[in-house]
Amino acid sequence: LSPILASAQKYFTKSGRIDFSATAPSSPEKIEAVHKTVTCVLDVATGQLQFSLLIQGFTFERALMQEHFNENYMESTKFPKADFKGYISNVASVNFAKNGTYPVNADGTLTIHGVAKKVAAPGTITVNNGKVTIKTLFKIKLKDFITGSYIGSQIAEQAAITVNCEYQ
Repeated sequence: LSPILASAQKYFTKSGRIDFSATAPSSPEKIEAVHKTVTCVLDVATGQLQFSLLIQGFTFERALMQEHFNENYMESTKFPKADFKGYISNVASVNFAKNGTYPVNADGTLTIHGVAKKVAAPGTITVNNGKVTIKTLFKIKLKDFITGSYIGSQIAEQAAITVNCEYQ
């Protein structure tokens, strides 16, 4: 057991990555964004997991799409943050002292655009020479969080959210 693992009950990063895709078959172009400054904390003892990000940190290929995302859809001045607060229900199955990739399940509350919803997502925790990485891919129904007539056939009904956090 390395000294780092023996003393580390919490893992933390401010450089987590979240990829967002809401491209529909009828979309005239890709509706994708990436966020590279996601804060993420994992408490190994309890399994508590928390992600937090500023909405304006999502970057799109096209500036106009990014502007529409922030102003029309996400209203990022009114709702500047999104977060997830929950638990890894099977954290005890992860051996943080042994290299490997462990399947995990996270359950909690996702808050976007001022709306909080329960979500559950499968994922993995990878331990590699003391470095810990969490990965997951899950989908959310956009209408659960965002309303408006502008959400039509050119945007997917569900957005794919990919989370990748390597802890320091």
